[in-house]
Amino acid sequence: MSTPSLAALPIRRLTLRDLVACADLSEDRGWPREEHKWGLLLAAGKGYGIDDPEGGLVSACVVTEYGARHRPDLGGIGMVLVAERHARQGVGRRLMRHVVAEMGTTPLTLYATAYGRPLYEELGFKVTGSSEMVRGHFTAGEPLSTVTTRPAAAEDLATLVRLDEEVFGADRTHVLTRLPAFADQLRVAEENGRVIGYAAAWPNMDTQVVGPLIARDTKTAKALVTSLAAHTDRPLRTDVDVRHEELLTWLKERGLASVGLNTVMAYGVPDLPGDWTRRFAPLTVAAG
Repeated sequence: MSTPSLAALPIRRLTLRDLVACADLSEDRGWPREEHKWGLLLAAGKGYGIDDPEGGLVSACVVTEYGARHRPDLGGIGMVLVAERHARQGVGRRLMRHVVAEMGTTPLTLYATAYGRPLYEELGFKVTGSSEMVRGHFTAGEPLSTVTTRPAAAEDLATLVRLDEEVFGADRTHVLTRLPAFADQLRVAEENGRVIGYAAAWPNMDTQVVGPLIARDTKTAKALVTSLAAHTDRPLRTDVDVRHEELLTWLKERGLASVGLNTVMAYGVPDLPGDWTRRFAPLTVAAG
């Protein structure tokens, strides 16, 4: 029996049952397996993939929707992968066209590598900014400020959801309610009993990824990062909006080094919603 052409292979929705196949695909392309992150994305978002008749996946990606369930305000696209043996044959383009069509009039966003950017531009995505990934062992300096931080409690969740929607520009309740189980740490910053920021640190291979990082100002963001670093021996990794120059400089002074840049792109809107001045780092670039 002849093998079907790539163009004839159907695109289907992925589920948590596909987690191992997704991790295998990541590994195939030289990425870390990141099963923990795949688990969150497949649970909180919509996965799309193409099965390989010979086993595994030809391609995959995930869309995380934000806002009302049936009328989302924004969709974040991530983990767009094509197996090495099927690369450069139009598979990624076909999958992305399918996802964009499925999302209809919903605005979309993604973090693009230099390799993926030309495809996204071809599909109509526009550059809105960029982020810098930094990684390394954090070295604490002198006490920064009087900003108070503490572990988040269950009763903080409603407050965090409200603050996050204000800053992010869309409701992320279905993601934030998963943070206590997903992250190793979830901490808040307070002033006079009022929450002025929050941050999480979650395990990704041999690092602790800091994100989301939402804070009233840079001083608060620094205090949250310092408090997270004090409770782990692992290297930290985070993706910071390059407009937050002061925070990036400070992180590099504390031992983190630049390991790459991503271009932030949007489709259907001229810019992303929310308040970028208080949005320092995403949960993950794979969720927009």
